[in-house]
Amino acid sequence: MHTTLSPTPADNLLQLLDSHGLPYDIAEHEPVFTIAEALAAAPDIDGFKTKNVFLRDAKGARHFLAVVPHDVRLDLASLAVTLGTSKLSMGSPDRLLRHLGVTPGAVSVFALVNDKAHAVELLLDARVWQAEKIQAHPLRNTATVAMSRASLVGFLALTGHSSRVMSF
Repeated sequence: MHTTLSPTPADNLLQLLDSHGLPYDIAEHEPVFTIAEALAAAPDIDGFKTKNVFLRDAKGARHFLAVVPHDVRLDLASLAVTLGTSKLSMGSPDRLLRHLGVTPGAVSVFALVNDKAHAVELLLDARVWQAEKIQAHPLRNTATVAMSRASLVGFLALTGHSSRVMSF
């Protein structure tokens, strides 16, 4: 009996980028779950290294994806004040899977492709936004994609998400 493998969500993402002419580079690597592991895997591609943090407010009514430089430490209390919301905390793995369709270690701006309800607000650090290219996981933590800001803008337009650019 011959079986065909179904395309993975990551395959579908890359096909979406290709079909809309949004160029990117990709490097495969060992699975990474932390920034330290990602830096050690150090894919040999251009691009600003980012950290992606999925957050929720105290009531679980608002959700955020913060994309910041890999070495930034988020001040959640200060960020909550800036956003005009209650106390912020990390979203649980279940909530992450429900809203962005990924598991811990695979969180990135690309997960917004799974946020059909637009329930997640995108927060981009100004340095990430100003970078010529950024690095992000393509819905799996075994690869890193690098894409230009123009491609990122095109991707966000496809998903219908806007970003709030701020300094962290």
